[in-house]
Amino acid sequence: MSRRLAEVARKVGVSEATVSRVLNGKPGVSDQTREAVLTALDVLGYERPTKLRGERARLVGLVLPELQNPIFPAFAEVVGGALAQQGFTPVLCTQTAGGVSEEDYVDLLLGQQVSGIVFAGGHYAQRDASHDHYRLLSGRKLPVVLINASIEELAFPRVSCDDVVAVEQALGHLVSLGHTRIGLLLGPADHVPSERKLQAAREVAARLGVDLDDRLVVRSTYSLEAGQASATRLLRHGVTGIVCASDPLALGAIRAVRRSGRRVPDDVSVVGYDDSAFMNCTEPPLTTVRQPIDAMGRAAIDLLVAQIRGAAVANDELLFEPELVVRGSTGPAPTAPAAAGERSAALAR
Repeated sequence: MSRRLAEVARKVGVSEATVSRVLNGKPGVSDQTREAVLTALDVLGYERPTKLRGERARLVGLVLPELQNPIFPAFAEVVGGALAQQGFTPVLCTQTAGGVSEEDYVDLLLGQQVSGIVFAGGHYAQRDASHDHYRLLSGRKLPVVLINASIEELAFPRVSCDDVVAVEQALGHLVSLGHTRIGLLLGPADHVPSERKLQAAREVAARLGVDLDDRLVVRSTYSLEAGQASATRLLRHGVTGIVCASDPLALGAIRAVRRSGRRVPDDVSVVGYDDSAFMNCTEPPLTTVRQPIDAMGRAAIDLLVAQIRGAAVANDELLFEPELVVRGSTGPAPTAPAAAGERSAALAR
């Protein structure tokens, strides 16, 4: 403690007694000096006292990977509303290709002396990504909550949709419709939620007597275009149903089916994941597994605010059950799947 006082005092050019008064919230220090002392703490890498961090600006960072996928604006709306009800202001940070990185945003938020950070869909879910900025936050004991699964080494509270239940619902639905040749369109190989979905899918497929060999599992980045390209590979292996790890991937799969000369759901059924905005307005309306966004977002803020207020919060994962929403993109398995291939070949000629 004495070394910290000395370092900060030297940095600001004031006495150690002045630094002590600032850290303990004592009167008799000008606003300018108080601000300089707090800034010096940040620059030197020392953690601010909780009461000072919480009193200043009451900002909370919300870090998202993108806004093109409608699920992330939906989370931003719920989280922002829940923060406002608790008296906090969200600072929205969205990554862009070739732009500001997640690590850069963490540095920015620390510079703003935020009271805490909520991450949704970040590097914490990728095993091969850098996680140093999360360890920095953990070392500073800054309140953090992660939305959806993370690698095991990161000891933060998590609010997740149950991937196992999601896959059980999606695969079970297609099997009930008579599909036996079902493909999986997942995220990258190091993506924890996709790992969970694949493990669950193999267990469910074995239980239901459905063959799920490696050719029927393809990986993709989370975009419509990537989904289309990856789904094309599945169609070459004769799938009549495709379970996707996101709604944009599912829309890409529907486009791939159409480009191949087939129809959805007559020849190939497609199931998405998220039930993001306007999925009931697509053609056909998308059958998808709905994440309970409202409940998950509010739970994340409850956990964060509890930490900010000094309460002990377990670094556990709070699982929320999804809901299968059946619409027009799924139907009975085709009675003669070969006919779809013949029709595709005819169109190609």
